Amino acid sequence: MDQEVDNGRRNFLKGLVLLSTLAVAGMGLNTALRVLSPPPLGISSFPTLKLVDSNGNPIKASSIPLNSPSALQFDYPLQNTPNFLLNIGDSNGNPIKIESVEVLIPATGEKYLSLPGVGPNGSIVAYNAICQHLGCIFPELRFYPAGVESVNIQGQQLTNVIHCLCHGSTYDPVKGASVVTGPTTHPLPQVKLLWDSSTDELYASLMIGPVIYGRQSDLVGEEPISGDTTTVVNVGNPFIS
Repeated sequence: MDQEVDNGRRNFLKGLVLLSTLAVAGMGLNTALRVLSPPPLGISSFPTLKLVDSNGNPIKASSIPLNSPSALQFDYPLQNTPNFLLNIGDSNGNPIKIESVEVLIPATGEKYLSLPGVGPNGSIVAYNAICQHLGCIFPELRFYPAGVESVNIQGQQLTNVIHCLCHGSTYDPVKGASVVTGPTTHPLPQVKLLWDSSTDELYASLMIGPVIYGRQSDLVGEEPISGDTTTVVNVGNPFIS
C-alpha cells in the first residue's frame, strides 16, 4: 500500500515538473495540458467527400448495380468507418424509390426522419456498416437484396434487409435502416448522400440517426480521411461463388 502511494506521489510530481518545464519553455498552462492530454482523433465537422473508385474516378450513380449481392462500402466521416452503398430494387428488378420515413430508436423512444434515396430513381442510400448491437461488420453484417438472397429470421424468409449473423439483429434499409429484429436497440446511422444530376456524381455530406457504434461522437475515434474524396470498394460476397 505504501509503495502504491509512493508511486502515485512520484507520478504526480513528475507531471508538475513537466508542466513547469513546458511553461519555462514558453508554453502556457493550457498548451502544456494539451501536450500531456492530446485531443482524441477526429474532426470538428462533417466533410463533403466525393465518392470515387480505386483509380480516383467519380462513382456514377447510374453505374451502381441494382440489388447487388456484392457489398459496396466507403469510409465516412472518418477512416475505418465503413458504410454500405446500396441501390435497392424489388424482386422484379425494378428500382424502389426510397422515401423519408419516421424512424424509431427503441432504446430511447426517440424518433427522427430518415433521408430519401438519391440517384436517377431515388433508390440509392447509404448506411453505416457497423452493427449497432456489438459492432460486427461485413461479412457478418450484410445486405440481402430482393430477388437474389433471403435470410431466415424467426421462421420467415426475409429479403431487402441488412442482417447480422453474429446475434441476429436485422435492419430495414427501405425504411431508414430501422430495427426489424433485435437484439439491437438502435437503427443503423444513415449517410446523407448528395447527387449531382448534371454529372451523375455522388457525395457524402452528413450522418443522421444514432451515434455510430462504439463512438462518443461520429466525428471522433479515428483518423480523418485525407483529401476531398472517399473510395468505394467492392468487398464482395463470401457466400456466393
